[in-house]
Amino acid sequence: MIRFDQFTLARGVKPLFEKTSFTLNPGEKAGLVGANGAGKSTLFAVLRGTLQADAGEATWPLSWRIAHVAQETPETERSALDYTLDGDTVLREIEAQIASAHAAHDGLAEANAHAAFADADGYTAPARAQALLLGLGFTLEQTKQPVAHFSGGWRMRLNLAQALMCRSDLLLLDEPTNHLDLDAIVWLEDWLNRYPGTLVVISHDREFLDAVCAVTLHIDQQQVTRYGGNYSQFEQLRAQQLSLQQSAYDKQQRHIAHLHSFINRFKAKASKARQAQSRVKALERMEQIASVQADSPFSFSFRTAGTAPNPMLTLDEVQCGYRLANRDATIINELTLSIQNGQRIGLLGANGQGKSTLVKTLAGVLPPLTGDMHIGKGLRIGYFAQHQLETLRDSDSPLQHLMRLAPEAREQELRNFLGSFNFSGATATSPIAPFSGGEKARLALALMIWLKPNLLLLDEPTNHLDLETREALTLALAQFDGTLIVVSHDRHLLRAVCDQFMLVANHCLQPFDGDLEDYRAWLLRDAANKRSLSNSATVSASTSNHADRKATRRAQADLRQQAIQLKKPIQQRITQLEKALQRLGAEKNVIDAQLADPASYESANKALLSDTLKRQAEVAAQLAEAESAWLNEQASLEQLEA
Repeated sequence: MIRFDQFTLARGVKPLFEKTSFTLNPGEKAGLVGANGAGKSTLFAVLRGTLQADAGEATWPLSWRIAHVAQETPETERSALDYTLDGDTVLREIEAQIASAHAAHDGLAEANAHAAFADADGYTAPARAQALLLGLGFTLEQTKQPVAHFSGGWRMRLNLAQALMCRSDLLLLDEPTNHLDLDAIVWLEDWLNRYPGTLVVISHDREFLDAVCAVTLHIDQQQVTRYGGNYSQFEQLRAQQLSLQQSAYDKQQRHIAHLHSFINRFKAKASKARQAQSRVKALERMEQIASVQADSPFSFSFRTAGTAPNPMLTLDEVQCGYRLANRDATIINELTLSIQNGQRIGLLGANGQGKSTLVKTLAGVLPPLTGDMHIGKGLRIGYFAQHQLETLRDSDSPLQHLMRLAPEAREQELRNFLGSFNFSGATATSPIAPFSGGEKARLALALMIWLKPNLLLLDEPTNHLDLETREALTLALAQFDGTLIVVSHDRHLLRAVCDQFMLVANHCLQPFDGDLEDYRAWLLRDAANKRSLSNSATVSASTSNHADRKATRRAQADLRQQAIQLKKPIQQRITQLEKALQRLGAEKNVIDAQLADPASYESANKALLSDTLKRQAEVAAQLAEAESAWLNEQASLEQLEA
């Protein structure tokens, strides 16, 4: 169990935690949320043992192995597979024992070490490491390449794979989805749901938090508050509590005003002096309730773009790609597309399939290799690239950046516009070098919006944004009345702003008939097909050249049919369990809301409170039992699909 008791910690002169207490049970998966600067990374540093409490204590079992994602990757010629295997420190220690015993010609010690290697599943470790890398988007060929050959984003994936390879009791993940595409995020969610240890994750991806976490730890006003439920359930409970707090605050303020009125009226009258003085003491004893303030008042909207052409862009047998010194590298073949005014398209597909290349071609950053692209008259493109932040000048202020775009505009008009993006006062005129990634991304968005685009081309616009700014962007895009094409791994944003999806795969762009749930199912089917093809290839390689192919196909069909028959009852049980989990989860939310209401603890409601607490324990036990059964059934299903 992780236990923080009256925990207090400051960084410099800034107090981050003040006598806060919470617990996290073994095996629980918690999302750690809070405003930027609230102390999330500091709490991770405490759990890693690199920071100590100023007062109070933070404890967890000394025997726990703690894994986290390294922020730096060494320049090494070791292969990606070997680097991932280094995460299993237990296995590496046993390998060192085997090597030492072999060098010392100590047969008994070497035999014991080999036995320990087998007990630690050492012989399956390369396959497990390879599965991690493939799930995170690496190809088989890339698993053999040196670590030094990979770019920064892929190195972060390697560090994540190494952390997942560790035999950890506590796994700490800080923004694990930042460098992943949607395919890898879906895989990671599935892996984390099967992870047996305790998990604490910081993420700005609300759907990822919803899929993985059953507990939410919220940092606010130097306190850590534990909520039962995922991020969406936390938001509901938090809103209910804020509403109750505001109601209590308003009631207390009316009471305080009444006491002040009495004191002011009667403090000078001898006959009422004692009563007035008693009310002064009552005011002094009263514990002040804080007024509720919105966590994030930040919001913005797109400027009206005016008329737009229709169609906006047309492409006729265009090849998208890159012109190299000695050849053309084609990414998408023979693309014929007409972008109509008002379309809201989400681009799906794995990393490397060509989503960014397509967006760059539409934006005019990359010219078509072949074919024709026609731009409608009056088209104004707003383009936000993955690496847009690199185009900003660190030595310039937000105001200087905007002045370059609008040299004729009045300075006050530019200041007012920047103020709507939280760049006001000295912030608007200060160099952006010390700005955070989120602040720079917000500035890049502001610069794009100033141009009044009628076609938005957005390539991972949420990468550096916190949850509040992501929500503000999502609301602004939902209200944008122009045309939109977006690449994003943020499913909440895609659901909210896109009307249709297109899939980039196998050098082609084609409509995707379905929503994001259908895409997730398609990804899982595609992965299963790849495993099946791999297994079939293995079988074919080991089969004699004189084998009867027709008989082999018939046997494979029989096996598939048997698997279908075996999977059917398991899938039915999974469906029943999911319905039970949904029903119990809804009932748990109602109970939590009842227990959050101060009226529940009044003496008149004592019997009802006792029943509610009893039912809370029953629901918690039923949820745990249903979740355990669901995990067992899923494991059985995966064995059949493997």
